[in-house]
Amino acid sequence: MIEIFKSYHPVLQALIATIFTWGVTAFGASFVFFAKRPSKKMNDAMLGFAAGVMIAASYWSLLAPAITMSEGRGLPVWVPPVIGFLLGAFFILLIDKLLPHLHLGFKMEEAEGKKTKLPKSTLLVLAITLHNIPEGLAVGVAFGALAHNMPSASFAGAIALALGIGIQNFPEGFAVSMPLRGEGVSRLKSFWYGQLSAVVEPVAGVLGAAAVILFEPILPYALAFAAGAMIYVVVEEVIPESQLNGNTDLATISTLIGFVVMMTLDVALG
Repeated sequence: MIEIFKSYHPVLQALIATIFTWGVTAFGASFVFFAKRPSKKMNDAMLGFAAGVMIAASYWSLLAPAITMSEGRGLPVWVPPVIGFLLGAFFILLIDKLLPHLHLGFKMEEAEGKKTKLPKSTLLVLAITLHNIPEGLAVGVAFGALAHNMPSASFAGAIALALGIGIQNFPEGFAVSMPLRGEGVSRLKSFWYGQLSAVVEPVAGVLGAAAVILFEPILPYALAFAAGAMIYVVVEEVIPESQLNGNTDLATISTLIGFVVMMTLDVALG
C-alpha cells in the first residue's frame, strides 16, 4: 500500500495526505453523536497536545529541511529560512486581522477580525479554519518537495508530518463540535461545523505542493513559510486557549507530550 502511494505524483500525495488529516478531524467531530462534553481539563490537555505537535513539526519537518535546502543558493544559509518564517507569520497575522473569528472559550464581544453579524458557531469554526491553513500548507509543501529529489526531503518525513497533523486533528475536531453542542447547536450541525473547519487543509495542501514543484527556488522559503505560519498560530491562539481555564500544568505537560510524539515520529520515520 505504501509503495503504491509512493508512486503517485507529489500533488496527488499531498491531496491524499490532507484528505486523511481532514478525515481524522471529521472522526473527532463525530464523537459529538455519543460522547458527553469534555471537561475543561480534557479540552486544555487536547489543545496543549496540539500545540506540542505543531511546534515539533515546525522544526523537524519544515525548518530543518529548509536550512539544508538553502545551501549553495548564493545566500547565507539562514537567509531563506528567516525570510520564509517571517513571511509565514505575517501572512497569518494579516488573515487574523481580516477574517472574523472567535477563539474557543472567549465571549462574543472578544471576537477578532473585521466586525460582523455572523453567529457565534460560524465564528468559532472560522477560528479553527485559520488554525488549519498552515497545517494543510505544511503537509503540501513537504510532499511537493519530493519532486526535486533532494536528500533533505524524504517521503518518510512527509508521511510523519501528515501522521502528526492527523493525530492532533482528532482532538481538534472533538474540541470544535462539543462546544458548539454546548451552545445549543444540534448534534448533526455540530459535527458538520467540526469537520468543516478542516476542509481548508486539502486546498492549502494542493496549492502548497503545486507551488514548490513549479517554482523550485522558493522551496526553502515555502517550508519556512509554513513553519512561521504554524508557530504564529500556536503562540497567538493554541497555547493561550490551553491556559485559559487555569489548568496551566496540565496544558504544559500535554504540550511536552505532543512535542515528543511528533519529534519521535519525525526522527523515527524521517
